[in-house]
Amino acid sequence: MTSDDTAQPLPSRSIETYSALSPEQTEAVLELLAEAARNDGQQAVSEQGRLQLRYGMASRSDSVEGGGGRRAGGEREGVSHLLLTVAGELVGYAQLEDTDPVEAPAAELVVHPSHRGNGHGRALGSALLAASGKRLRVWAHGGHSAARHLSQVLGLTLFRELRQMRRPLADLSLPDPVLPAGVTVRTFVPGQDDAAWLAVNAAAFAHHPEQGSLTQRDLDDRKAEPWFDPAGFFLAERGDEVIGFHWTKVHAAEGLGEVYVLGVRPGAQGGGLGKALTTIGLRHLAAQGLPTAMLYVDADNKAAVSVYERLGFTTYETDLMYRTET
Repeated sequence: MTSDDTAQPLPSRSIETYSALSPEQTEAVLELLAEAARNDGQQAVSEQGRLQLRYGMASRSDSVEGGGGRRAGGEREGVSHLLLTVAGELVGYAQLEDTDPVEAPAAELVVHPSHRGNGHGRALGSALLAASGKRLRVWAHGGHSAARHLSQVLGLTLFRELRQMRRPLADLSLPDPVLPAGVTVRTFVPGQDDAAWLAVNAAAFAHHPEQGSLTQRDLDDRKAEPWFDPAGFFLAERGDEVIGFHWTKVHAAEGLGEVYVLGVRPGAQGGGLGKALTTIGLRHLAAQGLPTAMLYVDADNKAAVSVYERLGFTTYETDLMYRTET
């Protein structure tokens, strides 16, 4: 969430809601996100949101207009895109995802840097509140002061902090990984290991609404990304059963290696497998010549934060999530 809250009504402002965007609309939104990222130093919309934007767009042949928005064959169930235009120019974007059976719908929003200070953020936020029935969660990536102020204006309260932690990889010195008895580690085989990984991911992150609900389509989206490399996707097995994994990611342009997702199946936790998998992944990233490693962890997950701190990670920045009172 990066925006403003100065509510000066503009007669030419319009907000339209779509369940899928055309290729032209998608390109315009991606350009807006890129410009905002250059200005703000980080993305206003998460990787998941950008994947849903790019891979959920409508094709020219399957786009159909009707009702209050445009429905298309490329739409993602439960995902809506809000486009804010002024005199026909796209100046704001929001994405609303209503797929969690328990939690309130989640949203992200951004206003073009050259159009901030005109109440567009408040207008998008109000539209999101209306679309969600005033039951809403909103991410503020980086926790910038303008986003915090907008959350107050919209009547939202802070309830989650997600830390980005980093550590240098140069001269990486970690003890050799010690695997629990009977456990072996190999790399992921696309197509062969999809179902097994989705199952252990769902079990390991049953408490986590975003990560634990990933589907085959979500996995396919990530496998289609240029950064995907199965050589950096490690699976821990006991016998023929996958019981843990460490999926690493390389951000080549930024010179960053990421502990992208690390999980251990319940029942296999507590034996040092998570630490061993972390070490294996960090050594892989260091071998790529990357200078820095990063990861995301919830601030209230004290045990995980402590483990990462002992591995040399320190907090780099914090993303904040706000929600309506429940």
